[in-house]
Amino acid sequence: MPTPRVALLVETSREYGRGLLRGIIRYQRKHGPWSITFQPHGLDEPPPAWLAAWKGDGIIARINDTAMASALMRLKLPLIDLRASLPGLNLPVVGIDNRLVVRMAVEHFLERGFRHFAFCGTPYGQHVYQDERSDRFAAELKARGFGCDVYQHPGSRRGAEQELRHLTRWLAGLPRPCALMTCHDDRGQQVLDACLRAGFAVPDEIAVLGVDNDEFLCQLTTPPMSSIDVDPAQIGHEAATLLDQMMRGRKPSRQPRFFPPRRIIERQSTSIIAVEDGHVASTARRIRDGACTPMSVDDVLRAVPLSRSAAYRRFRQQLGRSPKQEQMRLRIIRARELLEDTDLSIAEISTRIGYEEPKYFIHVFKKQTGHTPLRYRKAKQA
Repeated sequence: MPTPRVALLVETSREYGRGLLRGIIRYQRKHGPWSITFQPHGLDEPPPAWLAAWKGDGIIARINDTAMASALMRLKLPLIDLRASLPGLNLPVVGIDNRLVVRMAVEHFLERGFRHFAFCGTPYGQHVYQDERSDRFAAELKARGFGCDVYQHPGSRRGAEQELRHLTRWLAGLPRPCALMTCHDDRGQQVLDACLRAGFAVPDEIAVLGVDNDEFLCQLTTPPMSSIDVDPAQIGHEAATLLDQMMRGRKPSRQPRFFPPRRIIERQSTSIIAVEDGHVASTARRIRDGACTPMSVDDVLRAVPLSRSAAYRRFRQQLGRSPKQEQMRLRIIRARELLEDTDLSIAEISTRIGYEEPKYFIHVFKKQTGHTPLRYRKAKQA
C-alpha cells in the first residue's frame, strides 16, 4: 500500500487540540508512516487555501462551522470529525463521553461535601457539545436530589467588561458555599477572574472546576484552577486508528465513538471540604494532608476533641463515608496517578502511598478498582 496522505485540520491554539495531535502522532509512528499535511491554525479560521487542490487519502478535522464542513465533504475522502458541534453531518465522530465527564465532576464535588451547585457555559445553542455538558450536569444533580443554577448569558452582544459585570452579578447571587462547573477551562478562567475582581473567596465561597486541563490556563488563574483531564491523546489515537481502517476500505459505524475522561487534576480552586461541621472539616483536611504517609486514622482522630465513635458518626453523616474510607480513597487516587504517569515499581508505589506491604496494597487496589495495579497500568499506558 502506498504511503497514505493525511490532512490534519486541528487547532494548535488550545491544549485539547495539541493533545489530539499527540495521539495521532503516536498512532502513525507505530503503524505508519503517513505523509501528513498540517499547518498550525485556530479553531475559527476558514478552510485553508491549499485544501481545494489537495490530493490525499484521508482527513481528521475539528469541524467548527458549515464552511469548513462543506469544503471537507466536497473532497469525498474518508473524513473524521473530532468536534461534533454541527448536527446532521452524518460523519464518523470521535470525542469525549460527556456523561462520564459530568459524573466525574459531580462526584468530585459531592466527595467534598457540597450541597449547592452551579454551571457556567457558553451561550446556549452556540455549541451542542457544551450544551450537553450543561444539561447533563443539571440532570445528574437532579437525580441525586440537588438543584443547579445555570448561568444565562445576556441576550444582546456586550463587550468583555460588560459581560464580566453580568457574570459577577450572577455569581454574587449564588448560595454559599457553591460548587461551580464550567464547560471548559476558558470559561473557568473568566469565572475565576470575576471572583477575583469581586472579592469572592475561592474555594471557600465558590469552588470552580474546569474541563480540558489546559495547563497554561489553569495556572494563569488566581487561585490555580482544578480541571478534568479528558485525555485528548487517547481520542486522537482512536481517531487515527479509525481513519486508517477507513483508508483501507472498511466502512465505519455511524455511531459516535466517545471515550472517558482520564481524571481530575485538583488544584486550589476546589481544594476544600465544604461541610458546616468544623470538626469534620478539620479531620478531613488532616487525613488529606497525611493520606500517603504511614500515619493512621487513629492518629488523626486523637487530635480531634471528640470520641472516636462520635468522630466516625459525624464524618459519615457529613461526607457519606468513614475517615478510614476517606484515607483509602485518597491513597487509591494517588496510586492511579503514579501507575499512569510513572514507571515506579509496585513496591515503590506501595511505599509512597503509605502501605508497608506491597501485597496488601495490591489486595486493596484490586478490591477498590477491580484490577490489579499491573493490569491497570497496562490498560492506561497502552
